Amino acid sequence: MRVCGIDEAGRGSMVGPLVVAGVVSDESKLDTIIKMGVKDSKLLDAESRERLYGEIIKTLEYHVEVIPPDQVDGAVIWHDLNKLEATHMAIIAKKLGAETTHVDSCDVNEERFGKTISEMSGGLKINSKHHADALYPVVSAASIVAKVTRDREVAKLGISGSGYPSDESSVEYLRNYYSKHKQMPSFARKKWDPVMRIVTSFCQQTLD
Repeated sequence: MRVCGIDEAGRGSMVGPLVVAGVVSDESKLDTIIKMGVKDSKLLDAESRERLYGEIIKTLEYHVEVIPPDQVDGAVIWHDLNKLEATHMAIIAKKLGAETTHVDSCDVNEERFGKTISEMSGGLKINSKHHADALYPVVSAASIVAKVTRDREVAKLGISGSGYPSDESSVEYLRNYYSKHKQMPSFARKKWDPVMRIVTSFCQQTLD
């Protein structure tokens, strides 16, 4: 039986794409993934992620969806970010065609999220769990593929820091960019609250 794992990277970032990745393995070969040393990508340093990424894509079938910032913005406007993620997870699940697919749920309601993906994928068996990247090695592998893919995309942008709101160097980069150009860069998620707050702060200064 084939087992698939799907996870995302970049959901909370102010810049760059949202990346969703899936990895599939025969159930009898899951030990191979475990022996690689895979775990939730957030628990690995960049060097370890890159090494494991190379092993994963050489050993396992995988598929990656890269969702650009403007599509993420559109989902935010319509309060459909979970639906956007579910849509791309369904695409991956159909593409990889496993008997069971484990997904890392972004919805507070795991069952609802899994049901949505199942319906979108034509009735595939979806197991939706919070922290699935820590529960299922095949999802851990997917999280690594998603994270490395996104990190490489963000590296092309030439920004300071990670791009997340908690990273002051990234916030400062966007402040300086807006101050100089009077608009946000094309790769910024312009409808994201932290980005909008930066714009609002400059507008307020103008009014003052």
